[in-house]
Amino acid sequence: MAVSLLRTFLMYGAILLSVRVMGKRQISQLQTSELVATLLLSELAVLPIQQQDQPLWTGLIPMGALVLCEVGASWGMLKSGAFRRLVCGRPMVVVERGKILQEQMRRLRMTTEDLLEQLRQNNVFYLEEVAYAIIETNGMMSVIKYPESDPLTPKQAGVAAPFAGLEAAVVSDGEISDHSLQLCGKDRAWVEAKAREAGLRIEDIFLMTAREDGGCKIVAKEKKA
Repeated sequence: MAVSLLRTFLMYGAILLSVRVMGKRQISQLQTSELVATLLLSELAVLPIQQQDQPLWTGLIPMGALVLCEVGASWGMLKSGAFRRLVCGRPMVVVERGKILQEQMRRLRMTTEDLLEQLRQNNVFYLEEVAYAIIETNGMMSVIKYPESDPLTPKQAGVAAPFAGLEAAVVSDGEISDHSLQLCGKDRAWVEAKAREAGLRIEDIFLMTAREDGGCKIVAKEKKA
């Protein structure tokens, strides 16, 4: 049992390192090569855990080779548009100037229910609002609405809207993040001053966000019952 636990922890760390090397993406944003690499990594990690008579390197070496393949493929896609199109394909337009392109949907094996579902996920609930709908290479849909269906922006209304800057979590569960402070141009003294104004200690703050314009939001920790 102890050997199985140790192998599990080691393979977990190896997978974390491998995924970190390959980059950060949500599951829904994975390109074809990244999805294949992720699935194979999980399969390779299981073998050394289940088969304790096999040395760990029988799983670690193929995992390392797989990561190198994915890094090489990513580099190739950066350098060559043709190679990227070969691996990932091209974005495909399924709605053009309000018209559903049925042939394109058949190529994608996309049903009308799929089309409407992805439109709703883009906050579009009526087909007549859609000027263009494009299926990206990761399977996600991008939607361009007709101007009359888009929300009115301050620029269109002729109103000057102030820009508050980036908002970042500078305190999370009682811990100050120096990286977040740098993002919004603040320091620890500023955080401590805001905490004193709110009558709280840093360790009593569940979440504190800060913006470049000096605004902040503080959420205190709830007291345990």
